[in-house]
Amino acid sequence: MSGERIFVFGMGYSARAFAALVQPAWIRGTSRDGANGTRVFDGAKFDPAIAADLAAATHVIVSVPPGAADPVLAACGDALAVAPHLEWIGYLSSVAVYGNYAGAWVTERTTPHPKMERSVQRLAAERAWTKLAAGRDLPLAIFRLAGIYGPGRNAFVNLQAGKAHRIVKPGQVFNRVHVDDVATALAAAMDRGAAGIFNVADDLPAPPQDVVAYASEIMGVSAPPEVAYAAADLSPMARSFYADNKRVGNTKSKQELGWILRYPTYRDGLAALWQAGAPGRR
Repeated sequence: MSGERIFVFGMGYSARAFAALVQPAWIRGTSRDGANGTRVFDGAKFDPAIAADLAAATHVIVSVPPGAADPVLAACGDALAVAPHLEWIGYLSSVAVYGNYAGAWVTERTTPHPKMERSVQRLAAERAWTKLAAGRDLPLAIFRLAGIYGPGRNAFVNLQAGKAHRIVKPGQVFNRVHVDDVATALAAAMDRGAAGIFNVADDLPAPPQDVVAYASEIMGVSAPPEVAYAAADLSPMARSFYADNKRVGNTKSKQELGWILRYPTYRDGLAALWQAGAPGRR
């Protein structure tokens, strides 16, 4: 990319992978603590330099999760509304907004009906960003991300730490996506100035216990024993992830963005991570 001035709200795991991929000449971002030269933004306070950065930015990516309201819009909505050079906005959301579809396939045309509070907040944030973009006649790409894994965040790391579990809930499946594939989806959408909703998920929704078993096989260790979901010792947060069951289709992202997954399945992604070195490292 050349000429883009990119501002990222929330320079976290996915945004760092995106920045490493595109390596723009001008990029600024926020974090809660101002680490690595980022601007401070924690939803309550932010570095005044953010306003100046937004005045210069041509592209904005938002990966800060919402609360009762979207913190970025609450703090910076006025600055975004008048940013003179802004050409495109990307908002990182979650496939959780679809809610439970009892294992059926969902696409971007599927009606969301989230029940969990954080998913309801995500959907509300999508709509708030849609309103801002429409008011400025700007393209807005909403990326509904599946469960992200990659270097430092994968089943090998969990197995090594003794934190991997094989929780079995009959019929339950999840989609995942490698962080590098998230980065290429963002880059493709930005390059095209794409607008709309895009599912960013792999090609193989699968039971979570299968992922742990495959990682164990690659590592050459015994897989943790299977535990029935009803008997599992899970926190309320962990248990809530099993409330939704769906298979996420990604055809639109492939067709409209020209997105090609480097790791179409968890098997491809885990094998590549293992070949790259020790668990957690590239």
